[in-house]
Amino acid sequence: MEEMVIKRKTPGKFAKNFHKYKYRYVLLLPGLIWLLIFKYIPYSGLLMAFENFSPASGIFGSQWVGFENFQYLFKTPDFLNMIRNTLVISGLNIVFYFPLPIILSIMISEVRHVKYKRIVQSIVYLPHFLSWVVVYALTFFLLSVDVGLLNKLFVAMGMEKVSFLTQGSSFYIIITLQSIWRETGWGTILFLAAISGIDSSLYEAADVDGANRMRKIWHITLPGIKMTIVTMLILRLGRIADVSMEQVLLIQNPMISSVSEVFSTYAYNYGVVRGLTSIGTAVDMFKSVINLLFVFLAQMVTKWLGSDGIF
Repeated sequence: MEEMVIKRKTPGKFAKNFHKYKYRYVLLLPGLIWLLIFKYIPYSGLLMAFENFSPASGIFGSQWVGFENFQYLFKTPDFLNMIRNTLVISGLNIVFYFPLPIILSIMISEVRHVKYKRIVQSIVYLPHFLSWVVVYALTFFLLSVDVGLLNKLFVAMGMEKVSFLTQGSSFYIIITLQSIWRETGWGTILFLAAISGIDSSLYEAADVDGANRMRKIWHITLPGIKMTIVTMLILRLGRIADVSMEQVLLIQNPMISSVSEVFSTYAYNYGVVRGLTSIGTAVDMFKSVINLLFVFLAQMVTKWLGSDGIF
């Protein structure tokens, strides 16, 4: 009688890794639960964009209206203004703000005195921890007509006061300068980490070849952090339709509403102030579509230029 050969089923790679690193998976579990509850389950709220949402009926019981909320958004007189204002503010941030953390990171990395470098880093990080309310208060005390330090200086010099906060021509400049002042220092963290990961032997070889600091920055530092720059730029383009609602809302007033109305403030005014939750959800979904399109566009351009993208 032939012996029956029983083949044992060998455990898969995941099963082996799970058994080997089971305690790490246990540590990962709270994070996964948090991600599921606060990031994935709320996606069901996107249904409100296609409904005439009623809190009494709930998300799954409200009247289905299809694309009526989007049609309402596209027909509103402020729609083109919102697109223009959002893209202009984000574009100015990309052109003027985005390069500054890179430049500042390189400057800090070139400092040889460790204690001085730490002091500088602490100083430039500090504005990030101030709320937009504090930033606006500082802006008000600097630029307002009545108590603004700049206008007081103008009066002392025999010049007329300028109402910066009610002029549409100065709104974009003020918003961009606020972002630069608050976020430039904090934006250096990733770039400094990337610079610290560059092989120091490359700099030593450059010293032997007689390269000065500018040559080392151009031929070693910038190529060494190129992928970090590309990745951060693509991620920034992925938020091109996201302008800080709090920042704009604080500085917004009826005199500059034509240049300050963006998708974030529109969604807040309709979704929260007026209680039209479906309209606010439709605005946010439209923003997400724009952001996604810009991510794919940036990825295509990056590939076309010969660099690796984020996927």
